[in-house]
Amino acid sequence: QVQLVESGGGLVQAGGSLRLSCAASGRFFSINAMGWYRQAPGKQRELVATITDGGTTNYGDSVKGRFTISRDNAKNTVYLQMNSLKPEDTAVYYCNAQALITLFSSDYYYWGQGTQVTVSS
Repeated sequence: QVQLVESGGGLVQAGGSLRLSCAASGRFFSINAMGWYRQAPGKQRELVATITDGGTTNYGDSVKGRFTISRDNAKNTVYLQMNSLKPEDTAVYYCNAQALITLFSSDYYYWGQGTQVTVSS
């Protein structure tokens, strides 16, 4: 299986920046896409950004132009640079990885435990 550990969350003032990291470990054949999702209290989980092993990115509409996702394939780590943060960005941010565990298995999605991001007014 794949274990995902997020880091970098915290408290920041509106307009500030944070950089989240997510490192994948465990026993797997390969990891294809990785991404970030977030969930605020009382809200549905929503897409933040995804990136494939080839570098293709996709962003949620609410973060386009402010957030940047990147990936270090050699380290199996994905990053999320968050700039111009708004109070509406306050949420628990979850790392996700699409992994092929063995040569004969199907892809499966794994999730981290989440890291809290709080943006004050």
